[in-house]
Amino acid sequence: MRIGTATLERWTAAREAMNEPRDAGSERNGPSAGSGAGAGFMLLAMAGFTFNDAMIKGLDGALPATQVIAVRGVMLIGLIMGWFAVRARSVAGAVPVLQATRRAVREPLVLARSGCETLATVAFLIALTQLPFAVISAMLQSMPLLVTAGAALFLSERVGWRRWLAILAGLVGVLIILRPGGAAFADSALLLAVACVLLSAGRDLCTRRIPVDVPSVGVTMVSVVLMTACSLVWCTATGAWSAMSAAQLGLMAGAALFLFAGMQGIVLAMRSGEVSAVMPYRYTGLVWAVVIGWLLFAEVPDVWTLVGAGVVVGTGLYAFARERRLARQGVAQATPLLSR
Repeated sequence: MRIGTATLERWTAAREAMNEPRDAGSERNGPSAGSGAGAGFMLLAMAGFTFNDAMIKGLDGALPATQVIAVRGVMLIGLIMGWFAVRARSVAGAVPVLQATRRAVREPLVLARSGCETLATVAFLIALTQLPFAVISAMLQSMPLLVTAGAALFLSERVGWRRWLAILAGLVGVLIILRPGGAAFADSALLLAVACVLLSAGRDLCTRRIPVDVPSVGVTMVSVVLMTACSLVWCTATGAWSAMSAAQLGLMAGAALFLFAGMQGIVLAMRSGEVSAVMPYRYTGLVWAVVIGWLLFAEVPDVWTLVGAGVVVGTGLYAFARERRLARQGVAQATPLLSR
């Protein structure tokens, strides 16, 4: 499952901006150069996330989902700790991983977020082995719209009628992909994919309320450690563990590496450019999913899947554009007050 999500990305960017100076090169090159670099990092991040998914799908359901989560999680923890141990020595003021994790685990919202992440990952991995790559990726693109709706309904955030229309249109796009009433709609894999999207939206809503002084690496580590520990406990209690071949271990190691690369690409993208300019490039993950599904798994999405995906992506892009415009209006209105 992709740990770097829209809400956590924005929160991470705000958190890091408070503690680290902007790179001198980005100051010289200006905002347009920063946005270009941010777009490049976002493209690489989406490729990393999608290749992670492809390698897990390559296991073809031969291993229990909880075992895959546990093994990949152990590998990912090692990568994160190694990377940030090196970073702590080279970046002044960087928070050590263990200290950040201890700070994060004391926050109830971090634990709630991690629980949603764990359940969403299990649902995602099971659905991934049974659904075409493009279908589940298209459904996941609706998650930012659901987060916006959830923020309005449960967190009292203001959402105008235009964005509500975009949310409704995006949900229509999801229904086009699912096609209720058809035989495929009753498929348990589709229901798991829907559960994954809803749980992921819940995770992001929890993230919105995590205090910005909680280190972002700590939030990530709590999620990965809790997910890995719960999976290991489940495998031990149920005996759901199978012998792994070298090829399967290689696929999981590759998945952990690509997932880690995607996570770091997200952070770099958020630091390098304006958030609203970089975020639309997230949708390139759907393009990667279609191409990889076609080349590696001989999956060709049908017309209705493509139409539904187009509706979801279009409404998501509109929502990002609208949010960017409102943010600029807010800055413009605040400027005269600051100049008094």
